[in-house]
Amino acid sequence: MADRWLLAGTEDGGVDVAPLGPDGLPAGPVRREADPAAAVRSRPGVARWVWRSTAEICPRLLATGVRVERCYDIEAAETLLLGHEGRYGEPRSAAAALARLRGGPVPPDPPLLPAEPGAQSPLFEPRGVHVPASGLIAVYAEQQRRIGATAHPDRMRLLIAAESAGMLVAAEMNHAGLPWRADVHRALLHDLLGERYAGGGEPRRLAELAEEISAAFGRRVRPDLPADVVKAFAQAGIKVTSTRRWEIEHIDHPAVEPLLEYKKLYRIWVAHGWSWLQDWVRDGRFRPEFIAGGTVTGRWVTNGGGGLQIPKVIRRAVVADPGWRLVVADADQMEPRVLAAISRDPGLMEVAGRESDLYQAVSERAFSGDRAQAKLAVLGAIYGQTSGDGLKNLAALRRRFPRAVACVDDAARAGEEGRLVRTWLGRTCPPAARTGDDATEEAGIPVTEEQDPGPARPWVPGYASADARARGRFARNFVVQGSAADWALLLLAALRRALADMAAELVFFQHDEVIVHCPEEEAQAVVAAIREASGLAARLTFGETPVRFPFSTSVVECYADAK
Repeated sequence: MADRWLLAGTEDGGVDVAPLGPDGLPAGPVRREADPAAAVRSRPGVARWVWRSTAEICPRLLATGVRVERCYDIEAAETLLLGHEGRYGEPRSAAAALARLRGGPVPPDPPLLPAEPGAQSPLFEPRGVHVPASGLIAVYAEQQRRIGATAHPDRMRLLIAAESAGMLVAAEMNHAGLPWRADVHRALLHDLLGERYAGGGEPRRLAELAEEISAAFGRRVRPDLPADVVKAFAQAGIKVTSTRRWEIEHIDHPAVEPLLEYKKLYRIWVAHGWSWLQDWVRDGRFRPEFIAGGTVTGRWVTNGGGGLQIPKVIRRAVVADPGWRLVVADADQMEPRVLAAISRDPGLMEVAGRESDLYQAVSERAFSGDRAQAKLAVLGAIYGQTSGDGLKNLAALRRRFPRAVACVDDAARAGEEGRLVRTWLGRTCPPAARTGDDATEEAGIPVTEEQDPGPARPWVPGYASADARARGRFARNFVVQGSAADWALLLLAALRRALADMAAELVFFQHDEVIVHCPEEEAQAVVAAIREASGLAARLTFGETPVRFPFSTSVVECYADAK
């Protein structure tokens, strides 16, 4: 049996299946079957299923208890290939890819509709132009040709495999849901906000704080309207431009303290209050609908529910089932460790090769033991703080870790000049504008010891336009965040495989944090699996490197108790 098979949805709800050869073309006849789950179950030897979209097929499989080991997501691959070719933003659906291949008009991508709380999301329903099995086969075969035409085909294949694995993880997390105790959530809201008033008005505590704020200003003020608050401060002789905490917390005025408290509680009421609880929590689970690769950097997003912005106080409602535990793992100082791995800076790799505090080690080498200054310098280099104290810190960092700073400097320069910037695996930051052949050059980012970039050349933002400088800052950050996203995908893929023979299930992922829900007796095995998956992901993503990616891991009953 071929190790790859196509699984294509049909307009009548069935599927077409066909074996595929190494070139992506059929290695046997296309067969029509009524049930996708039965089609998969009857072919246990298939190593990887090729389909249009994991979001289209996988929920139907999971609903019947069918789990596939690997897949190739054609639309995820198209997104990555378009980006690599400098065409990010063009329609990425299978229908669009087929139209480009045949020279016809390219249909726009269908919009991602907002999720409907408490109902199956449109995300999981076939959308847009239907593409038959023959069309998907043609697109898949052409993608194999395009992958082979890249500078590093093996890396692009690994990236597409990782992105496709991420799609499987997202679908399975959406199916499993995050354990959520509605009774605990309601008690938290009552303690924080007080009683609810009929008609949907502000709860008691917010109403009390609004009265305090108005009394402090000597007139009626709507604290939920920033313009009204700014006007009230102006009438009190205090000029502010907003009601952000950093701007008002040091002002000496009796309205400040209740205003800050009001803003904090108002966010909880609006974003995670009673209405949110009723809409999003069903049968003891919160399902925010994770979308893998939802941003250009590869970071995930959620389609509704605010799944990636759960306030610390609300995490008290995330409670494991009886007899189960939450294994909460948070990657330690991920960004600077990724920078060490992609830059191959010997000094930074040495300190990142330990599982101790990286910022402290950097401070001892470059900042006279001042950890806070070292952390500001490293993050400033990654995020583009290149003025004022940030410029001084960057100079000190450059003297001690020249390759690391050159790596992000080169990316920033390439971004300003409108060139493509890539991660090691090939995820690509799009150019500001495509202008001739120069637009498809990629940044010369040193990633192996053999590719010695020579002496570091300092880079200082100078004469570029404001838009170009902004893109330079984004590109500087992209090489680190995009590489971190690549590593995280391979971590999830390895962890998913390790958990396959356990009852444990992945239930949450956010950039550098993962949560596994498991029986208590499996908890230590899960902790070990996370550690092993981290090491494997590092080797696959960055090659042989001394850099370590340790996790702070907690085994808890309640998410809020994780360290």
